[in-house]
Amino acid sequence: MGELRSRLRVDVSRRTTSLVVAALALSLAGCAEPLSTSDSPAAPGTPAASTEPATPTPEPSLTSTPTPTLAPTPSASPTVEPASEPARGTTLAVLAALVVKGRAAKTGFDRAQFGPAWLDADRNGCDTRNDILRRDLVEIVVKPNTNGCVVLSGTRADDYTGQAIAHLRGNSQVDIDHRVSLSNAWQTGAQQWSLAKRAAFANDPLNLSATAASANSSKSDGDAATWLPPNKAYRCDFVAAQVAVKTKYGLWATRAEKDAIARILASCPGHQLPADPTDAATEVDHDLKPVPASKPKPKPKPRAKPKPKTFAEVPREVHYENCTAAREAGGAPVRTGEPGYGRHLDRDGDGVGCE
Repeated sequence: MGELRSRLRVDVSRRTTSLVVAALALSLAGCAEPLSTSDSPAAPGTPAASTEPATPTPEPSLTSTPTPTLAPTPSASPTVEPASEPARGTTLAVLAALVVKGRAAKTGFDRAQFGPAWLDADRNGCDTRNDILRRDLVEIVVKPNTNGCVVLSGTRADDYTGQAIAHLRGNSQVDIDHRVSLSNAWQTGAQQWSLAKRAAFANDPLNLSATAASANSSKSDGDAATWLPPNKAYRCDFVAAQVAVKTKYGLWATRAEKDAIARILASCPGHQLPADPTDAATEVDHDLKPVPASKPKPKPKPRAKPKPKTFAEVPREVHYENCTAAREAGGAPVRTGEPGYGRHLDRDGDGVGCE
């Protein structure tokens, strides 16, 4: 009996060992077989084993997968449209062609460089000043025996101020203004012209307007960047005339002047240039004498002090209270440097008073 039990224990032990070995073998064999697609997925993080050679996975590349382009988000601020081209034939279109340069020096400027004041440029028997007065004034009265030239009186509905002003020869509220002043022209190209061309410019009706003496005085030689008519309703016409004159004579404009004109014309983009009323030539055919170049004054020689004069012997300085007094004394017109000249007599600042 003892021997039989001993054999049974050995037999059971051997069988148990065999079963354990077989189970271990099966377990190892199962791990070596690949999982089918129908098998349950492995636990997260556990790689699946396979008996077939694995296909190499390419390394990720920064450029292998295109990044989708996102459409820009519309901005809340409005888009600024580019400025449209000015319509052909408008003052704005002509302005765009004006050359921009800085002002040249005023050296050498003198009213005489533009010929005698108020020529009979068109050979009609009347000087230009009276031509403009007859053109711009209403209810005019002309002086007898002057071929209808000399205007004694009249009324002007002034464009610059928007007011009615009176002209009375010898005591007038009316001046003749050069829309593009002679000084401005000198500094924007005219100093290179012939005397005949400058004389035509100074007498061209396209560049002239009868206006209030007060407005003419305040304008002086200013351009559109420094002076505009007080009457805002006339500003488009005013700057259009300046563009027409500068274009006709080939003058340039400063940047500030051109920008100022453009700002005015922005309120009237369809504005047209004024018609040239007489289509005046840009040179006169008059026999004009060239203006001699100014010579430096020689230094005065020292002189002995004169004996003091009595009060009765001291000459009085010539002074004209107004142009009427100057004309009555035979001193009109009076020019810079001449006895009796005063700025109050030269309202347009061109160096000639009581023209």
